[in-house]
Amino acid sequence: MRYDPEHKGRTRRSILSEAATAIRTKGPERIGVAEIMASSGLTHGGFYAHFKSKDDLVAQAITQMFDETFARFLSRTEGLTPSQAVAKYVDMYLSRSHRDSRGDGCALAALVGDLPRMSELARARFTEGVERLCSGFARLLKKLGAKNPDVLAYSVLAEMSGTLTLARAINDTQRSDQLLRSAREMVKARLPLAEST
Repeated sequence: MRYDPEHKGRTRRSILSEAATAIRTKGPERIGVAEIMASSGLTHGGFYAHFKSKDDLVAQAITQMFDETFARFLSRTEGLTPSQAVAKYVDMYLSRSHRDSRGDGCALAALVGDLPRMSELARARFTEGVERLCSGFARLLKKLGAKNPDVLAYSVLAEMSGTLTLARAINDTQRSDQLLRSAREMVKARLPLAEST
């Protein structure tokens, strides 16, 4: 059977999407190549036409996860004033819906606990993704006149991803909701959101 020229690219994107979801929900050590391929409607044998190894798949899936995370960041912030954009992003990030959607949530919160045990390639892809997300956030903070916007962006994203991770781990929904509410207020209070949002 002959495939159109875009078939291999679509197949690869499908595999990466399945892998990204599985990594977010189960962790990178608990996913299997056969399972990912089956979820994509493919056989295990086709895996090596796209990836060198499971480590290669995981590393590329991390890039996919950060591509999705950054695309969500842009979609939530484009067309708004910097103050509105930052406030909206904080509200979205520290929301119940983000907490409850592990399969497509932020790569930062999903991966940070697993990174020390992962390959150097995976850690490099994670670092690249974090730097891109922080850079985008820092650009908004710079427009707001924040001092040291790069440092502040890392600090705020670390606080938010840590809060999201903790909110997901707490088995009491009311406490988890309260944690998210309090964190939204505290994060926004330390940002230079001078204009009305």
